[in-house]
Amino acid sequence: MKSPACPRCNAPDVVKSGIINERQRYRCKSCNYYYTVNKLGKNIDNYYVTKALQLYIEGISYREIERILGVSHVSVMNWVRKYKIKAPEQTEYHPTYKILNHNELVEHIKNGGNLKGAGMIITELGDKYIMIKWKRFRD
Repeated sequence: MKSPACPRCNAPDVVKSGIINERQRYRCKSCNYYYTVNKLGKNIDNYYVTKALQLYIEGISYREIERILGVSHVSVMNWVRKYKIKAPEQTEYHPTYKILNHNELVEHIKNGGNLKGAGMIITELGDKYIMIKWKRFRD
């Protein structure tokens, strides 16, 4: 395995210099700089990032997104900050959601009473579907 170049001077001549916190430590021969290799983080599929941001824009809270997608609410908050997403102000409407498989979704839509009095969006969520409805607050 090839040793990584020095991050300070970018010189290729480095030697191993022990192990710290279970990570290999290196020393640059040119500038005597000690460093360790960066730890690789967990990479989440862009599909989940997109879905999380869509759900956030639709008015679903961070914790609910965490329960739906199985992704940390802190990750969702970081994505919202990173992409500078602003959720629209919703004072008259509040979202409710249901997670349904294909057959349940068809049966739900067949019943005409389920489609009245609310706006609705249906989106794919892996092998299931999420149906988000907005109901107006009643005075």
